[in-house]
Amino acid sequence: MLVYEADDAFAHRLDPRSKLAFQVGFAATALAHTAPAALAVLTVGALAALAAARASLRRALYAYRYALVFLGLAPLLAAATFGPPWIDVGDGVATALASYRVLLILLVSAAYVRSTPVRDSRAAIQRTVPGKPGRLLGIGVALVFRFLPVLAADLRTTRDAIAARLGDERSAIDRAARVGALGLSRAFERADRLSLALQARCFSWNPTLPPLAFSRLDAPVLALSVALLVAAFA
Repeated sequence: MLVYEADDAFAHRLDPRSKLAFQVGFAATALAHTAPAALAVLTVGALAALAAARASLRRALYAYRYALVFLGLAPLLAAATFGPPWIDVGDGVATALASYRVLLILLVSAAYVRSTPVRDSRAAIQRTVPGKPGRLLGIGVALVFRFLPVLAADLRTTRDAIAARLGDERSAIDRAARVGALGLSRAFERADRLSLALQARCFSWNPTLPPLAFSRLDAPVLALSVALLVAAFA
């Protein structure tokens, strides 16, 4: 599971708003340009983002392993036809390029998650989107980033408990049903405990957030973000 890790890497010293702007520009360009040459340039950009955050490519791919299964199956399903010629190479290649674009966007997101504390993400969103909608989005992002690792740990614990009781000898469907049912039960329990904890701590819509400030390091990142947005609509 990808989580924030304290470091002094280049990406860690950037303002979270700069990193969000880069993500938006990168995603817009990746979705707008499908040519192999453009994807090659975007690949360099995604790897550079990982390097700037000192994030491991192998670890990022492992974290997205379930998404990679769907991204890998999509070209095969798109290429298959119900009649001659049975395999449509053009559709398969087009879907493969689309899947690869999604993968690049995920890698850039991995760099952001590894280099940005949850509170900073919330502060960036609330100060970018004014009013109550911004506060609602900030709260949602903060809860998702904090809640997902806990749910993932619960699922791992459930799978280990089932395996310890020889549950791994059951069919895959039976194991999936048990893990799914227990996982949902734990998720609802976690949600109830979270709600109670928020009430006990006098949850506020307008908490004191960490200060944010742009620096000289943010200037080239913001310029690159603008350039990506212009390229996306060019």
